[in-house]
Amino acid sequence: MLGIAVNQHDIVLLCVRRIARRSARPSVIAAARPPNPAPTMAMRNVAVCGAFMIPMLPRDSSATIRQMQLRTLEQLDIAGKRVLLRVDINEPEDHGALEDNHRIRAVVPTIRKLRERGAARITLLAHRTQRKHDTAPPSLAFIVPHLERHFGVPVTFLEHLAHAAEKVSAGNAGQVFLLENLRIDPGEEANDPTFAARLATLGEVFVQEAFGAVHRAHASTALLPTLLPSAAGPLVLREVEEITRLRCGDVPRPFVAVIGGAKISTKLPLIESLLAHVDGLCLGGALANTVLKAKGVAIGKSLVEEAMVQHVQSIELTDTKLHLPIDVVVSTATDGSAAKRHAGVGGMRDDELILDIGTDTQVLFANVIHRAKTVFWNGPMGLVEVEAFRAGTDAVALALANTKGYTLVGGGDTTEHLTRLGIEDDISFISTGGGAMLELLAGEPMPGLAPLAHTNQDTHVSTNKHE
Repeated sequence: MLGIAVNQHDIVLLCVRRIARRSARPSVIAAARPPNPAPTMAMRNVAVCGAFMIPMLPRDSSATIRQMQLRTLEQLDIAGKRVLLRVDINEPEDHGALEDNHRIRAVVPTIRKLRERGAARITLLAHRTQRKHDTAPPSLAFIVPHLERHFGVPVTFLEHLAHAAEKVSAGNAGQVFLLENLRIDPGEEANDPTFAARLATLGEVFVQEAFGAVHRAHASTALLPTLLPSAAGPLVLREVEEITRLRCGDVPRPFVAVIGGAKISTKLPLIESLLAHVDGLCLGGALANTVLKAKGVAIGKSLVEEAMVQHVQSIELTDTKLHLPIDVVVSTATDGSAAKRHAGVGGMRDDELILDIGTDTQVLFANVIHRAKTVFWNGPMGLVEVEAFRAGTDAVALALANTKGYTLVGGGDTTEHLTRLGIEDDISFISTGGGAMLELLAGEPMPGLAPLAHTNQDTHVSTNKHE
């Protein structure tokens, strides 16, 4: 069937498009083909919903927009200064091998720019998420060789915050350091002022490039930039610009969103917000199970958020722009050990689980995507950890890669599939954020961006507070 799997037609289309665009495309993922010309600095300073403005919108589309203009790297005095660079290098890893590296690659231009502008030393501040099997927050030491390969310069690992300031001060011109996982210290997630003040001793200016963490009110994101002259880096500015444009609906139409994943509770604010702006909304993954159950459809033993069923029933999800699965892949086991089959929605047995969207739904979603001029995608369509249930997610990924419109994809569990299929270069913009992207799209406050807005700090953005 057309558009539902990796076939020769898909491969030919992808190869033709890559050959046509390869020489013109930057190597960094976050700087691919926007449909509109890049905004000039004059455009960036215009008080409209768009470039480098942070909309703090209630979910009423008629609400007034409150905006903040972010300070840029060009407004900081970098030459001869020790720079603290907050980055998001929280890449998926398996026994020391990175499964994806697009976050690392995305920050490479910023490292180069800081060194070109004469930064005395650059200290990277980063976190690593504690996984289910970890007994404590994991170390960042393993990622140093990966950083050195992408940055093209040595990276010195700072295992402890104690005495780190002395080591940084004694470093060579342009030297790059990486401080140990910030979340090892409880003060980071507690947004502790004392911990933030200790971090501030490592530098003289602060640059925020960890877009994936700006929705967190943590010490390194919300407090540290208030203690030093600070600005948003080019990656964060680009993220904000691209995502805010979607949030405001200021994009070529038709505008379509594809939302998947496991929990509707984390994405319901976004879904409600998008319904007011998009021309089409495709829901897949386990979160669609909750919507189907709220509509009275039998879903067997499928994963569902029971606590959300009543809430989903109370909101308007019967709009003709909403597209739900019409057929599904079901099985009695989630590990792929049992037989699987296709079934129409509502046509499954009580002992079966929905584990992927079916072929008819793949065609439906692909057709909606191909008609669009702007497409946003977040979240897999099935249980992608098991190969038997990846076909729906692959079909959506290929549909985006083959569309002629502007495409934006975000979320680690989504972007990994672009890497696996080798189609990252066929997506217009790949966000480095997951939760931050979703919350900005939904109009939620961004604690890590608020300190970077033009405020009373503007009077000393080029001064050294720690000389």
